[in-house]
Amino acid sequence: MSVTPDSIQQLLISKELGDRLRGVNQLRQIEPALAFELIQTPIKDKDTRVRYAAVSQMSSLGEQNLTMSQEILLDCLLNDPEPDVQAAAADALGALKITQAFDDLQQVYRDSPEWLVKLSIVAAVGEMGEPKALFLLEDALKSDNELIQTMAISALGELGNLEAIPLLKPFAVHSDWQIRYRLVQALHRLGSPEAKQIIAELASDGVEQVAEEAKLALDS
Repeated sequence: MSVTPDSIQQLLISKELGDRLRGVNQLRQIEPALAFELIQTPIKDKDTRVRYAAVSQMSSLGEQNLTMSQEILLDCLLNDPEPDVQAAAADALGALKITQAFDDLQQVYRDSPEWLVKLSIVAAVGEMGEPKALFLLEDALKSDNELIQTMAISALGELGNLEAIPLLKPFAVHSDWQIRYRLVQALHRLGSPEAKQIIAELASDGVEQVAEEAKLALDS
């Protein structure tokens, strides 16, 4: 049976969870403009898995109408009861670079107790390249969750603000080599003389992966 917008629509309104999930997945097989229209239904589905699958596709489909996408994704971020869906909404806002959503993302970051939501917001604001994100990311560096710290380091590299270098410098002696590794990558993106000096110090790191990444950064 061929996949058509009509056949997908029937799956999306089915009483069977499996049908609805299959319908969301099949949206990838039709024209994005049509998929964008149809995805409005599963985004409001009663089942978390269906909503998550639908919101996750907004990272690409949202380009069809950024104004409507902003409205839809902010509603998911602010009002959905499930952290997974909120996190997916933050991811999509970042991928679509909807910088107008920054203030809401920052508020949710401050208010949410969910580490996954915070992690996605940190990644999103870095991907957006929103200059106002510096203070949010500075706060994220102080998190007791190392995944959030690591993501904040990467996001500061993406942000490109040289004011981040003093914030990042203490992580050159962090006990977790993976954080030092990510630090090298972030500093390389920033590319200032001070950043290169820290990278040069990390070129003699005791962990081979960190040292090699630093040497590559210095050579490029």
